[in-house]
Amino acid sequence: MPELPEVETVRRGLAQAMEGRRIEEIEVRRRDLRFPVPADFADRLRGQTLLSLSRRAKYLVGTFDDDTVLLAHLGMSGRMVIETAEDLNMPGRFEHGTAAHDAHEHIVFRVGNGTIIRFSDPRRFGMMLLTDKSAYPSHRLIRHLGPEPTGEDFTGPVLAARLKGKKTPIKSALLNQRVVAGIGNIYACEALFAAGISPRRSAATVQGGRAVRLADAVRAVLARAIDAGGSSLRDHVAPTGELGYFQHSFSVYGREGEPCPGCDCGKSVQRITQSGRSTFLCAKRQR
Repeated sequence: MPELPEVETVRRGLAQAMEGRRIEEIEVRRRDLRFPVPADFADRLRGQTLLSLSRRAKYLVGTFDDDTVLLAHLGMSGRMVIETAEDLNMPGRFEHGTAAHDAHEHIVFRVGNGTIIRFSDPRRFGMMLLTDKSAYPSHRLIRHLGPEPTGEDFTGPVLAARLKGKKTPIKSALLNQRVVAGIGNIYACEALFAAGISPRRSAATVQGGRAVRLADAVRAVLARAIDAGGSSLRDHVAPTGELGYFQHSFSVYGREGEPCPGCDCGKSVQRITQSGRSTFLCAKRQR
């Protein structure tokens, strides 16, 4: 599943193509995604101008000039691909039934400058729902989310307060979207390594200096990943078609058996299983 850096990379690419532009046409080719696409989806957005495209955790949040809010999630395999007017030389590209039509392409947007944005999702775990500005903060998918971990407001004391009293391992706590929004398996492993904290440690014990180190590490790892366009391990590509390259900078994730980087411990990166998911760590460096 795309994590926060991958979703932020998609958001930035789409914002350049869509913000401030009118939605000229929408084609909904398939509605049975993670949640059914609303029956009035195209009618409500057609003719509206996208004022802003933001991100909350792993959700894309589009706000339109009539106060409609589009809430989108890429799921496990979703992609948003941009085609500019210069790319669109094949007649009938936007129509049903053409040879160019991708069976996994479910929603297609045409915006005011002739650009087309295509949402494809082979596994159909993604979603696109509609709400409005007044209802958005209390939306069932949004209201429970923890703080965003990318800004300066995400500090050690803020993290410590979210972890207080939690007996679950700290790795599991970081993956809990109610504790911190947007962190997934890759970046939890990388941040815990950077902070020198064992993924097995009880979350409740990550207080004081440990919480400061971990909050700083989370922000730093996410910032580097966003700058690198995210990590392209399976399905992630930017809307322009470019791959992310942060996977080439992993310290521990996916590096089982390799020497522990930047550490004179003489140990190798280990892989353990926590709640059915792989965790990568240096057992000597991380306490």
